[in-house]
Amino acid sequence: MAAVLGQFMEFHLVHGTNVKLDPSRTQATRVESFANGVCFSKDPLSPGEIFLVEVEEKELGWCGHLRIGLTAHDPRTLDTVPEYSLPDLVDMGDSWVFAITRNHNKVIEDEGGEVEGGEQPNVGDEAENKPKTFFTDTHLYIENMSIPRDKLVGRSRPGRYSHILDDLYKTNALPPTARRSRIGVVYVPKGQEYADMHIIINGEDMGASAKKIPTNKPLYAVVDVFAATKSVRIVQVEYGFASLQTLCRKTIQKHIIHRMALDWLELPELLKHYCKYE
Repeated sequence: MAAVLGQFMEFHLVHGTNVKLDPSRTQATRVESFANGVCFSKDPLSPGEIFLVEVEEKELGWCGHLRIGLTAHDPRTLDTVPEYSLPDLVDMGDSWVFAITRNHNKVIEDEGGEVEGGEQPNVGDEAENKPKTFFTDTHLYIENMSIPRDKLVGRSRPGRYSHILDDLYKTNALPPTARRSRIGVVYVPKGQEYADMHIIINGEDMGASAKKIPTNKPLYAVVDVFAATKSVRIVQVEYGFASLQTLCRKTIQKHIIHRMALDWLELPELLKHYCKYE
């Protein structure tokens, strides 16, 4: 069952002291240091609604990467935004955060089927050795929820070989911490009172990284622009019928060999840019 969703995603005006938002509030950049980069979604998420970001910019010299998760704390009620999502925000309770690494993001449940909220799950050889395949389904299915795949996988920078690189991106060959990588968080109800948190990386579900999250309070997305991750951009996911803009993009892309050919078409520059990068 697909959720009836589609709110325009923005970052909350309450954020870490080193974060600068662009005018649209869809891009968050850490302007100095490696910490104080915690951001929140403007509105609570609905069940099955993904908060998806793309890594826009990296910064060399730091150890660690993007962190993402959920919190039941309304950002407006925070006296101060914690310096770190892990451990500071998690230690406040009612928060579940996952640290993205270059490898080992797959979740393996212990014998009791539990995953500690706020802690990095373990990874097994079976998950790491799973063969990568081209995505043929139009949706990613998690339990009884479905998420359109169209925006879950990023695209390479426009160039002569971008059409080849884009196919590689679809096989999840792009490292999770790299630029253009797309990472999202979503929660899936488990009964009337609880939910599981899932992290989606480049179109692939990493499994339930936190379980039995109470759903009696609204849940906001948490994005920590931490260390080597310097800037992220929200990717809007369309549920239900595609917009006219998306239909135009798909029609144009279907009739060109690669994205550089867009420069030869007599189209508005904004439309060319949209077709190149989305």
